[in-house]
Amino acid sequence: MSSDTYPLLNRTQKLAAFLILIGPESAGEVLKHFDNAQLEAVAKEMSSIQYVDPSMRESLLEEFSSIVSEGLQAAIGGTSIAHDSIERAKGDYTAVKVMSRVAPVAPSDLDEGMSEMDSLQIYNLLKTEQMQTVAFILSFMESGKAAQVIHLLAPEQREEVIERLGLMEPTSRDWIKKVSGNLQRYFDRRAQQGVQKAGGVNACAEIINALDRDTKKDILVAMDKRNASLGNAIRKKVFGFDDLVRLQTNELAKVVKEADPQDMAKAMKGAKPDTVAAIFKTMSKRQAAGVKEELDMLPPQRPKDIEFAQDKVIAVVRKLEEAEEITIDFGSNAAV
Repeated sequence: MSSDTYPLLNRTQKLAAFLILIGPESAGEVLKHFDNAQLEAVAKEMSSIQYVDPSMRESLLEEFSSIVSEGLQAAIGGTSIAHDSIERAKGDYTAVKVMSRVAPVAPSDLDEGMSEMDSLQIYNLLKTEQMQTVAFILSFMESGKAAQVIHLLAPEQREEVIERLGLMEPTSRDWIKKVSGNLQRYFDRRAQQGVQKAGGVNACAEIINALDRDTKKDILVAMDKRNASLGNAIRKKVFGFDDLVRLQTNELAKVVKEADPQDMAKAMKGAKPDTVAAIFKTMSKRQAAGVKEELDMLPPQRPKDIEFAQDKVIAVVRKLEEAEEITIDFGSNAAV
């Protein structure tokens, strides 16, 4: 993107270019004042801009001089910059949700190679492979089919595969080619270069969410024992604060009653309108009025403080679920 194209840009595109220019930290300070619809619009444009030419800097600074702050060194755009900026503004959970809608990952070669196979065929293909290889292959598959394969594994294999999947780092295309070459009778591969993002906590969350209730719960409990930090990271992805709307009203009321009022108020500062409305629905008119007044009096909260408060509320949800006082929705689109 250069100065020649600047006059042709709409307001959102100009703002996206400016946010790329000032860098994620400063951009996050700007984006924390946006609602989710505005975030999606700006993130989509940021993701589509791969580079902001230095020749455009003067035009951007002139137009947005009223909100210039430090960090005028970043000029490389793309999905990672968009994600980082939103994460700083709204937290990782919102960043993942927004970016999954505006910048979905393109289907991989490995996923395409297995698209015509059912889960049993894939299981029979992978059952003699090492668990690291199984995790790698599943990371490229559609989450529903990957969950079906996970279900066919023995419990101890499921736990190891999920752990390896969650800890997986960006993977060299050379290794992708090597693995797919070992499965030559099922795949037709083209050599590619570079790095491919595979696995990770988000992939784990998607696959676990597609599992049945009992298997899902068993895996999460096992992850807490095998790798507590990874287990906690996965749980935060599969059930966030905005997933409180999945609870029945009477069950949500128990969460509201058990949670610290100050934590709940801070947590609601960063919640979706539907979530806030569901929480207020559990309260009497007098109680709701008091909470609304408290919310209005709260000063602006840092994203990490909101996320911390939301995590504390979710800890209450887990406690009540373990005590079987509430039942979390384990439907096809539910979280745990």
